[in-house]
Amino acid sequence: MSTTPDLLAMRQPSIAGSEFKQDDYFTWGGSITRSDDGQYHMYVSRWPRSAEFKGWVTHSEVVHAVAETAAGPYTYRDLALGRCEKGRWDCDVAHNPTVIRWQGIYYLYYTGNFGNGEYWDHRNNQRVGVAVSESPDGPWERRDQPLLEVSAGCWDSLITTNPSCTPTPDGRFLLMYKAAGHERDLPMGGPVLHGVAFADSPLGPFAKHPDPIFVAKDAWFPGEDPFVWTQDGRLYAILKDQGSHYSPEDRALVLFESDNGIDWAIAEQPVVCPRTVQWDDGRTVEYNRLERPQLYLENGVPTVLSVAVKPDKSEPDSYNIRVPLG
Repeated sequence: MSTTPDLLAMRQPSIAGSEFKQDDYFTWGGSITRSDDGQYHMYVSRWPRSAEFKGWVTHSEVVHAVAETAAGPYTYRDLALGRCEKGRWDCDVAHNPTVIRWQGIYYLYYTGNFGNGEYWDHRNNQRVGVAVSESPDGPWERRDQPLLEVSAGCWDSLITTNPSCTPTPDGRFLLMYKAAGHERDLPMGGPVLHGVAFADSPLGPFAKHPDPIFVAKDAWFPGEDPFVWTQDGRLYAILKDQGSHYSPEDRALVLFESDNGIDWAIAEQPVVCPRTVQWDDGRTVEYNRLERPQLYLENGVPTVLSVAVKPDKSEPDSYNIRVPLG
């Protein structure tokens, strides 16, 4: 019988100076994998500060950084996914990457889009995609079509975004994603919810479960950016609570668990990480936004929680930090 991990109790102080920042860019999120030579590779969204914070939807690209330990600090190495030829579904933007390694191959899941330069046009052309490489250094082979399209007439008829993928205990692959439909007025649409799809391969094709998950009563956008993984024969997911829909803690990261990937229950200890983070130089910092959770697992055990933070609501800054787990 598996024991639900208490990630809140596992948290250790973050390493001072290990934030992944770039002077001319906002950076956001960070997904980590390890290569056979023992080096750690992190894939991060970035976009120019000149495009302002909402420029993620029109200007984001995915960059690659490396470190000697999973907790970092990480050093920029190269551009993994940038703009590509016009006419493609992902020609303008690659955003919110999640990487997995399976049977020696690296799969980089991401959100892509195209548009006319206006926020809502790009946002409403978002789709889930995947790029593939035999090396964490690339080159990355992108697909001509999205991995997960919208479904007309369904709750996810407008956009599919923010994928997270894991092998499941029954030998399949589960893709968790965020989406919105047309029930509410455009351009926002909605409600904004999450779903799951299953495949026999990390490249799909993925068959969607018809109903959304993590639904909270009377909330049309209750959660954000789930990360899903398998541990000790059970499925778990971390979700950023958009308010206090799943725990009393405001806008915390919360833990769900499932036996089948379809029916999800909030964990008995729901809080994974509040917006307050301790650092090894003695600081305790409360962030205005702490989201986009990603775990790095070593031998099937979570050892690092990677998150995106925005220090202050009015401050034009965002970056990636990592919380060691032990």
